[in-house]
Amino acid sequence: METKANYVLIGLFTLAVVIGAFGFVYWFQNIGAHGERATYQIVFDGSVSGLRTGGSVLFNGIRVGEVTGLSLNPQKPEQVVATISIEKSVAVRADTQVSLEFQGLTGIASLSLKGGSPDKPALVGSATNPPVLTAPPGATQDITQAARDALNRLDNFIAENQKTLHSALVNIDTFTKTLADNSKQIDSALNNIDKFSAALSRNSDRIDKIAEGLQNLAGGADGKSGEINEAAKSIKTLADHLDTRTAEITTGVNQLTRSGARQIDQLSADAHRTLRTINRAVENLDRNPSRLIWGGSGSSLPSYNGSR
Repeated sequence: METKANYVLIGLFTLAVVIGAFGFVYWFQNIGAHGERATYQIVFDGSVSGLRTGGSVLFNGIRVGEVTGLSLNPQKPEQVVATISIEKSVAVRADTQVSLEFQGLTGIASLSLKGGSPDKPALVGSATNPPVLTAPPGATQDITQAARDALNRLDNFIAENQKTLHSALVNIDTFTKTLADNSKQIDSALNNIDKFSAALSRNSDRIDKIAEGLQNLAGGADGKSGEINEAAKSIKTLADHLDTRTAEITTGVNQLTRSGARQIDQLSADAHRTLRTINRAVENLDRNPSRLIWGGSGSSLPSYNGSR
C-alpha cells in the first residue's frame, strides 16, 4: 500500500508540473510577456491561404501579437475575418496598412501591420466590439504562389517556342565555333588594337600639338582668328575687287561697242551714198558712152535716127 501511495504522489506531482508548465507558457504568451492586450478584426477580400490561428502579427516587422481567430463573413462568404490580439501600446489607426507576409517557401503567413498617420487617432474598442480594418485587394497575394505562376508561364513559353529556342542555341553554338576557329585572327586584331592604342599614347603630345595647330589654322580658340580665316578674307576682298573691275570692263566694252556701232553705221551710210553715185555714173555711161571720149554732156551729140 505504501508503494502504491508513492506512485500516486509521484503521478500527481508530475501532472501538477505539466499543468504548471502549460500555465506558465500560456501566461508568458498572453499576459506575462506582453501585458494588456487589444483586440482588432481584419477583413480580407479573398483567400488567406497560409494564415493560421496562432500566427504572428507583425507591426513594422516586429512581433506584437498573434492571430486568435479566423472565420468567414456570413453576409459575404468571399470575405475572411481574422481576429488578432496585440499589445495595447501599439497604436493602430484607420490608415494602418494591412497585408500578409509569407515566410520563405513554406507558405506560412504572418499578418503584417505597417505605419499609420500620427495625426489620426488610434482605434479604440473592446474584445466584444473590436475595431475593424479592411485589407486592400492585393494584401493576400502569396509571393510563392506568384513565383509558381511565373514558373508555369515560363515553362509554357519554353514549350511553345521550343523550336525557336533550339534554333537560337544552334546559332549560338555555330557562332561560338566560328569564334574558336578564328581565334588567331581575333587575337591578331586585338594585338593590333593594343599596338594602335600604345602608339596613340606614345604620340599623344604630338597629336595635341597637331590638334592645336589645326585649331590655330582654322581660327584659334575664339574661332575668329587664324590663317584660314585670313585667307578667306583675302579671297573675299579679291573677289570684290574682281567684281568691281569686271563691272568697269563690261561698262567700257559696252561703251566701245556702242561707239563702234555708230562708226560702222556712218561708214555704211557713206559707202551706200558712194555706191549710189557710182551707180548713177555707170547708168549715165551706158546711156551716153561718148562722154567717156568727148566729154561734155550727152545733149551736145546728134542723135542717130537710123538714116544715112
